[in-house]
Amino acid sequence: MADSFMQLYPDSVPASRNRAARWGYEHGLMLKSIERVWQRTGDKKYLDYIVKTMDYSLPSDGSIQYFKMADYNLDNINAGRVLLTLMQQPGLDKAKYQRAAELLHQQLQDQPTTKEGGYWHKKRYPYQIWLDGLYMAEPFSAEYSKLFNEPAGFDHVALQFAQVEKHLVDPKTGLLYHGYDESREQKWANKTTGLSPNFWSRGIGWYAMALVDVLDYFPKDHPQRGQLIKNLQRLAPVLVKYQDPKTGGWWQVTDQAGRKGNYIETSGSCMFVYALAKGVRMGYLDKKFAAPAQKGYQGIVKEFVATEPNGLLALNGTVSVGGLGGDPYRDGSYEYYLSEPIKKNDFKGVGPFIMASVEMEMAKGKK
Repeated sequence: MADSFMQLYPDSVPASRNRAARWGYEHGLMLKSIERVWQRTGDKKYLDYIVKTMDYSLPSDGSIQYFKMADYNLDNINAGRVLLTLMQQPGLDKAKYQRAAELLHQQLQDQPTTKEGGYWHKKRYPYQIWLDGLYMAEPFSAEYSKLFNEPAGFDHVALQFAQVEKHLVDPKTGLLYHGYDESREQKWANKTTGLSPNFWSRGIGWYAMALVDVLDYFPKDHPQRGQLIKNLQRLAPVLVKYQDPKTGGWWQVTDQAGRKGNYIETSGSCMFVYALAKGVRMGYLDKKFAAPAQKGYQGIVKEFVATEPNGLLALNGTVSVGGLGGDPYRDGSYEYYLSEPIKKNDFKGVGPFIMASVEMEMAKGKK
């Protein structure tokens, strides 16, 4: 799948083919997945692709092309994870990648927050915490804190997860709502709780992946490390409960299995497989969670992976986007989540599929 992607996008990772590349979370997600393939295989072609693609966004003056700090958009932080990898590679321009990473870190230092310290998802989405934001910002923040020996950074990462656990977890199902509005002003927000009305699998998937990834960098003796693991252990059986027994996948609106219009969605399914499999491999989760991860992966391969006439692999069944508010207004309703188009080879599906594939290969003990 990584090779197919690199053939489709040989020069850069734009939002769509034949468009100019833009700095953002999707190209960061794809490059991180290709990084995992490079680490797994040792094949330098993957590293070369990452370097070439990332360098498009990095002029020699130390800035990041198309990055606007004033937007205070958490989505813009995710690609920084790749910068942290590249600055550690011998023979590359460490200073260039470090300067860019420092820019992103500075955004997080100044990011607007709720009264309790939870990041606003974007400046134009005031007082709002979205599940997506945890994956966008926290793995970068945790790795940055480790590399630059900034222990206070880990406290701030832990705070973001604590805010989500406090405000977005549904006590009845254990699932997490997509968004929380501290001000209760948004039309999508419940006037009592501030919560959006539905559970969206990819939103929960971003959160699950964020949990297993930040733990790669958290100090073993940090007082909140154990709580992060407990968060994952709380979430894992909930994910299994809502896994479709027939396909092994997960529904677009997580708790509405079989409801008219609902469908098994690829990106959320891949994210859950990745989080469960990595959680087992790292010892955070009981080994019993390996079976549902394997079932989910086999279902994705069977139902959604296709070989194109040109011999390249394709991934079907990924919803193109999911958000709250904005213009036109997204109200978080069941009907809204089903209204967004389904795409082939959407980066938000392909990236997690590659990551899940690497985990599945490791679980089998393949060399």
